[in-house]
Amino acid sequence: MDYRIEDLYILLAESSTTQSKIIIRQFAELGITKFDVVHSGAEVMDALENDMPDLVMASMNLPDINSIDLVHKIRAEEKFEEVIFMLISSETSFERLDPVKQAGATAVLPKPFSTKQLKQALYTVFEYLEPDQLDIENFNSESMQVLVVDDSRFARNQVMRTLRKMGIENFTEASDGAEAIPLIDNEYFDLIITDYNMPKVSGQELIEYIRTKSHQPTVPIMMVTTEENESKLAAVENAGVSAICDKPFEPRTVKAMIESVMVA
Repeated sequence: MDYRIEDLYILLAESSTTQSKIIIRQFAELGITKFDVVHSGAEVMDALENDMPDLVMASMNLPDINSIDLVHKIRAEEKFEEVIFMLISSETSFERLDPVKQAGATAVLPKPFSTKQLKQALYTVFEYLEPDQLDIENFNSESMQVLVVDDSRFARNQVMRTLRKMGIENFTEASDGAEAIPLIDNEYFDLIITDYNMPKVSGQELIEYIRTKSHQPTVPIMMVTTEENESKLAAVENAGVSAICDKPFEPRTVKAMIESVMVA
């Protein structure tokens, strides 16, 4: 299916009438006519029950709920797990944005934003709706065995949903590095995708174990993380990670990284 921006149905959750008007004006510039505006978390949940949007766009704080709790509430409902959630926020601090990303936000749009920035962000929505199939020479993506390691169930589900749409079907899950190690010792994986910050055994420690102590030291490892500390990321690279991707990720970026590490 070929998606067009003007075909999107968007649910906008914004408590500020002024901000709502600005965004609606930008929708008009992009030809978007199918949208609803709500002003609270309760209204978001009611709207989802009535008509599933292609995208929920919400500000950081609504009168009755913050975005972290709202994303958790949406993801807690199985029927809403695939809803694409875009946070609109002027926040820039890791401490404020990380919990929202970990909770399962699909994308973050910095505020204020231009119509051009909004357009670019909306194009990423299409990648979540229908990402391109993997194109790996002499490799059958349907037979790939992938281990997904993350202490956030929502994050694991988001990764697996996206990869399924790319043609990957076989997944094993682990909630942190400690749970992943015995799986790695007893099973073979074509690809391991891990978070950085996890309890018990971190992503870096897991990579070090795989590269120095496991029976599959050359397995491609991709890290999907919100971590921004350059020294920590440098340590991860030294430990032997194959690729590092920001969380929330763009499917196009993940696709390119997987294709690269699988043929390296």
